[in-house]
Amino acid sequence: MKIKKLQILSFCVVMTLFFSCQATGDKRIIKLGHGLGITHPVHEAMLFLAKKVEEKSGGKMIVKIYPNQQLGSERELVELLQIGSLGMTKVSSAALEGFAPTMQVFGMPYLFRDDAHQLSVLQGEIGKKLLLDPQKYLLRGLCYYDSGKRSFYTKDKSIETPSDLEGLKVRVMESNTASNMVKSLGGSPTPVSFGELYTALQQGIVDGAENNAPSLYTSKHYEVCKFYSLDEHTALPDVMIVSTKVWESLNEQEQQWLQEAADESATYEYKIWAEATEDSLNELRKAGVTITYPDKQPFRDAVEPMYSDLKIQQPEIYKIVEEIRAVK
Repeated sequence: MKIKKLQILSFCVVMTLFFSCQATGDKRIIKLGHGLGITHPVHEAMLFLAKKVEEKSGGKMIVKIYPNQQLGSERELVELLQIGSLGMTKVSSAALEGFAPTMQVFGMPYLFRDDAHQLSVLQGEIGKKLLLDPQKYLLRGLCYYDSGKRSFYTKDKSIETPSDLEGLKVRVMESNTASNMVKSLGGSPTPVSFGELYTALQQGIVDGAENNAPSLYTSKHYEVCKFYSLDEHTALPDVMIVSTKVWESLNEQEQQWLQEAADESATYEYKIWAEATEDSLNELRKAGVTITYPDKQPFRDAVEPMYSDLKIQQPEIYKIVEEIRAVK
């Protein structure tokens, strides 16, 4: 991360938005930027968060939301939080691994046994600790949002076995773990910003991508990719984070309002996610997308060496894997 680049980013945001956490009269305004569209269920959860903050504070505290990458890509938004030029953002846990290394554990394929196991981990001591780990990097986690399971969608053919990925350029987030997973399955990982992915698919820069059903639907990537193969290789949670500089500028009561609103928004988001997923799958079928359910075992077998490598190369992260697997 280059200081000069961050200084330029900081200057631009300050000039256009004034301050990340701005006191206007008797109101405190916190700006929240993210990359999703306004029809996405996670955006709905952020609107819920903003509503709760306003209610709890009696209008003294406002969260102002900027969707659709208005303020930058995921990585740029995280960098802006680090220097205090933006108050809050929602990012995939994969996007955080370059800033808070322990977050990469969530990117390990087939980590969770099922949805109940994942929820137990995120709501338990492991999840709470991982939320606070980014503080040393000037980021503080507030809550997790369900982001479902990620599966491959492609332009020209269905992915039924790992061999079907051979020779395909697959868009991934800026995540070494995601890149290693695609390589393990035989594909060619190609980092592309989510906001640029539609054009990249159209122009053949990539042959496909991987994501959950609501993201595939709300992004309209299905207009280009007509095959969706539910191998469900990862279950990456989204993370709501706040700049520690902004957090520390809040008094104790304001911190409580924000944390309570975040927790309540997470509960709300978990309730609407399952319905949003089912609705998205139905809409994708109506749009002519072929949805398949490949046997997951060949995919599990292909990525198993990632765990052996992790144990040798990053034993501290592998220890977290073992702790997660031990959760009942």
